[in-house]
Amino acid sequence: MRLLLCGYGASNRRVAALAKERGHEIVGVLLLRGQTADGFPVYRPDERLPEADAVIDFSHPVLTKALLDADTGLPLVIATTGEKEVLIKQMREKAVRQPIFFSANMSYGVHILSEIVRYAASLLPGFDIEMTERHHRKKVDAPSGTLIKLYDAIASARPNVHPVHDRHQTEGARTDEEIGIHSVRGGTITGEHEVLFAGHDETITIAHHAQSKDIFASGALDVAERLIHKENGYYTYDNLGIGDSGEE
Repeated sequence: MRLLLCGYGASNRRVAALAKERGHEIVGVLLLRGQTADGFPVYRPDERLPEADAVIDFSHPVLTKALLDADTGLPLVIATTGEKEVLIKQMREKAVRQPIFFSANMSYGVHILSEIVRYAASLLPGFDIEMTERHHRKKVDAPSGTLIKLYDAIASARPNVHPVHDRHQTEGARTDEEIGIHSVRGGTITGEHEVLFAGHDETITIAHHAQSKDIFASGALDVAERLIHKENGYYTYDNLGIGDSGEE
């Protein structure tokens, strides 16, 4: 594939490296300001762009919205976190003209984790739930997009729940509907997500630990390789077909 990268942070740097290993070509990087990208040509999203097969976007909402405003007509793999509802609305509107894939976490393992958590929430109605995510000290959003994805999975099984972010500011004992949300930032932690189900005299913990950003970069390339063959529409891991036997 000939790929455009949207944003050039740590994740897309790994996409560039792994893309080369797979025989793909990076034809440019989309940025809003006068930044450099390890020698790759830099473009604004609204400029005339080079010929490409797909765009992989690990950036931030401002740049992603600019990408969605542009008429690229290309398959878009979007992994930006922040302003989720705004971005999803814009992606769904734009997807009538091009294939667009979105996931707050490009690890297929995290997608499976969300399915496990959803199932556990329905099987354990009397258990309290606490959620913790840990990331490196430079991550700017909290809670992480992945934790929000996991919370949404739980909420689909327990419609009456609500998040509690700052328990030290609440009074009294917790209620059955609360889900505690905890964010930890420090060092170089790639990404750790844990869901604790606490019942009477027993607990169950379901967790995912990312050991490098390569799982996200590789996941994005896997998606792009499949998305370029899809019709226009809005795709997630639920309907793209990754993880099946390979049949469409």
